Amino acid sequence: MPSMDQVTDLLTRLNPRLVARLEKHLRKIPAVRAKIEQDTGDLMQTLEKELKPYRDELPRLQHLPAEGQQPENVLESMTALQNRETDSWRDGFVSGAVYHGDTTHIDFLNQVYALHSQTNPLHADVWPSISKYEAEIVAMTAAMLGGEASGDDICGTLSSGGTESIMLAMKTYRDQARAERGIRRPEMVVPVTAHAAFDKAAQYFGIKLVRIPVDQNCRADVRAAAKAITRRTIVLVGSAPSFPHGMVDPIAEMSELALRRGIGFHTDACLGGFVLPWAEDLGYPVPAFDFRLPGVTSISADTHKYGYAAKGTSVILYRGPELRRYQYFTVTDWPGGLYFSPSFAGSRPGALSAACWAAMVTTGQAGYREATRHILETADTIKAGIRAIPELFILGDPLWVIAFGSRQMDIYRIMDAMTRRGWSLNGLHRPSCVHLCVTLRHTQPGVRERFVEDLQAAVEEVRRAPEAEGGMAPVYGMAATLPLRGVVSNILKAYMDVLYKT
Repeated sequence: MPSMDQVTDLLTRLNPRLVARLEKHLRKIPAVRAKIEQDTGDLMQTLEKELKPYRDELPRLQHLPAEGQQPENVLESMTALQNRETDSWRDGFVSGAVYHGDTTHIDFLNQVYALHSQTNPLHADVWPSISKYEAEIVAMTAAMLGGEASGDDICGTLSSGGTESIMLAMKTYRDQARAERGIRRPEMVVPVTAHAAFDKAAQYFGIKLVRIPVDQNCRADVRAAAKAITRRTIVLVGSAPSFPHGMVDPIAEMSELALRRGIGFHTDACLGGFVLPWAEDLGYPVPAFDFRLPGVTSISADTHKYGYAAKGTSVILYRGPELRRYQYFTVTDWPGGLYFSPSFAGSRPGALSAACWAAMVTTGQAGYREATRHILETADTIKAGIRAIPELFILGDPLWVIAFGSRQMDIYRIMDAMTRRGWSLNGLHRPSCVHLCVTLRHTQPGVRERFVEDLQAAVEEVRRAPEAEGGMAPVYGMAATLPLRGVVSNILKAYMDVLYKT
C-alpha cells in the first residue's frame, strides 16, 4: 500500500490545482471544528436553562434521603409541578403529544391503572386477566385493520410503543429471512420519510437500511422501491401516514411489489391506525393500507395515540402465527427454569394493558368515528387558514398531520414566533418545514381559530423582522444545512446528556 506522501505526490503530478484546493480546505478544518464546538457549548448552556427550570427553586436529590419523606408532602410537590406543566397541552397548544386529554377520561384510566398496579404479564398464571385484555386488544385492532376481510389468521402482540412495535417487526423479518432464506446480510427498503425507529432497528439488528425517495406529494416512489429491492431485501416499508408530512404512501402498489418479489411488507400505521379506518367510514379519501391488501404482512398501530390509551402501549400485527413466532424469545436450558417473552421486555406493567383495554371498550366504534370526525373537520379549517396565507404552503395533501413551509421566509423564525404565542410545534428537515399534528385537544372551541390567527400574526412578525436574533431558528437552520451529520449527532448526544443532569 502506498504511503500518504506517495499518494499526495501522485495527485500533485496529475492535478496540482485539486491538491492545492484540498490542502486549503484541510487547513480550515481545525478552525471550523473549534467554532462548532464553541457554538455547541453555548447552545447546551442555553438548552440546560430551558430543560432544567426547577433547579433554582427545588432541592436536587443526588442521594437517597436519610429518612423517607411524608407521602402527603411528596404528593403536594409533584401535584404542583404537574399543574404547571398541564396548561399548554390541556388548552390545545401542543402538536400531538396528548391525543385525548379530557379530564374524565384521564381519571377513568387512572382508576383502572390503580386497580391493576401490581400486575405483570410475565406471570400469566398469577394474572390471567391481563392475558385476556392483551389478547382482546390485539383481536379488536386486527379486526379494525382489515383482519377479518383478509381471510387470514391475523395475530400479534402488545408492545411499549410505536418504536418497539417497529423494531419487533424488523427483528422478526431478519430472523425469518435468516431461517428460511439463509440471508446473513439483510436489507430493508424504507422511504426517507419513514419513522426514525426504522433507523434504530437497522442499527440495533445489523440490517442495512436502503432509503428510497418520495415524490412531489411526499409519498414513497414505487419505481425507486422496485429498483432498490435485491436478493438480500427482507422487507419493504410504507407509512400510513408518515410522521413528517402526514401522507399515506402508495401501500397498494408497494405491497403488491413486495408480494411479487417474495418479501415482507410492513405498514407503519402507528400514527394513523386508529384514524384512517374511521376516516374511510366518514367518506374521506383514504388509500388502501391494511390487511385487505394481500401483500401487507405486518402492521404497527399505536393504541396510546389515537387509540386514547395511557402512554406505553402499541400493537404489532402479523399475517399468520408462523411469522409472529420469529418475534418470540425463548430460553430452554437456563438454571432459572424455562424463560420466554413475546417482546423485548421481561416484566411489564399489566396496568397499562388493562387501561388500554378499558380505553378501547369504553370508546367503541362510535366513539372513534366521532373523534375522527371532529379531528378531520378541525384539520380542514386549519388547512384552509394556512392556504390563505400567501407566504406559506402545505406539503402534499394531508388529512390531519399538516406540514407547512415557506419559500419567502425562514419557517423556523415563524415557528419561534408561534412558540412565543404559546404553541409547541414540530420543526422538520428536508425540506425545512413545521407541522401540527391535530388531536382532540385542538377540537375544543376556539382553538383552531386561535391557531390560524396566531399563525397570521407570526408571519407578519417575521415579515417585519426577518433577521431577528434568538430562539431556536438558528439551531434548526444549522441542523438542516450542516453537511457533517456526525456533528449533528454529537449535538443530539450532548442534549441527551443534559437530560440526565440533576
